[in-house]
Amino acid sequence: MSPSTVTHRVQFLRHPHPGFPHLMAWGIRIDGTDLRVLVAEATRALWSRELDEDDYTLRESEESLLGQHAPLYLDQDADGARARAHFTGDSPPELRDSDTGASCLLGCPCGIDACWPLLAMVRATPTEVVWSGFHQPNRPEWGRLPLGPYVFPRPAYDEALAAPVPLTEDPLAPLLGEGQP
Repeated sequence: MSPSTVTHRVQFLRHPHPGFPHLMAWGIRIDGTDLRVLVAEATRALWSRELDEDDYTLRESEESLLGQHAPLYLDQDADGARARAHFTGDSPPELRDSDTGASCLLGCPCGIDACWPLLAMVRATPTEVVWSGFHQPNRPEWGRLPLGPYVFPRPAYDEALAAPVPLTEDPLAPLLGEGQP
């Protein structure tokens, strides 16, 4: 890492998948903020060009922005080995863009992660892990999203990945209208 590189803090979370509570998902916080919140901010203006604001209340618009992605469900990952490989750049083919090699960091709320993924390049070295080039492959006209690059010191990244924070529910559940009439 160069002395001028800004480093970030990552936290991995394990909680019930928002759409399928019987499945455990991998959530992500960067510098204490849920990645889905960062994506909502990065795509707000892009969505406003596509959606008719008269069709949604402010609350519905915010729920839609926050709920456009879901934490990843990495099946058959009781010991976290699949997540460790995935989040250090060794993603399985179904969670990797075959053209660019970008990895899926967030999936689709429908439960099929690759349906509406948030992709980014994940580069791991012995000293750091870098996430860059965030994009939504289903909206190529959006180009690269104004997120990152995020540089994480490798030892702290590995520690966070080895000991994800266990939660009893999705931390964004109240903001997504879950459990509300």
